[in-house]
Amino acid sequence: MNNGIFIIAHAPLASALRQCVLHVFPDAATSLAVLDVQPNMPTEESLVSARMTMAMLSQPQTLVLTDMFGATPCNIAQKLVDGVNSRLIAGVNLPMLMRAVTYRNEPLDALVARALAGATQGVMQVAVTAPQNQQRKIHDKDHHDHQQ
Repeated sequence: MNNGIFIIAHAPLASALRQCVLHVFPDAATSLAVLDVQPNMPTEESLVSARMTMAMLSQPQTLVLTDMFGATPCNIAQKLVDGVNSRLIAGVNLPMLMRAVTYRNEPLDALVARALAGATQGVMQVAVTAPQNQQRKIHDKDHHDHQQ
């Protein structure tokens, strides 16, 4: 089973996320749809576009991802999902999306769990490695810059 993934976000985030995913997973193009919610566009007009886009996915089950809970894209998405054949997650980020695309063939419940895990595990503080963080001693004759 191949689940559809539908990103609804403030313009141009949805399209940008899709481009990032297709860079790594070009075969996911048919199962990944997006809607960039434009500023000043009436919500009802965006909802009509969202319904048409979701229908074009023509997948039996769909994971809908939005950028921020409570914002217009999320409010639109809430009117689309039924909680059975479609689920909604707010707070999309690239690690979440990559994980969802990787496991898009799993059952929808498992896909939701994978996406949430990808989102939280993908956010971390990254330490600076020691060679880049240490000051060079002036009296070093043979100094070498470390490249990574």
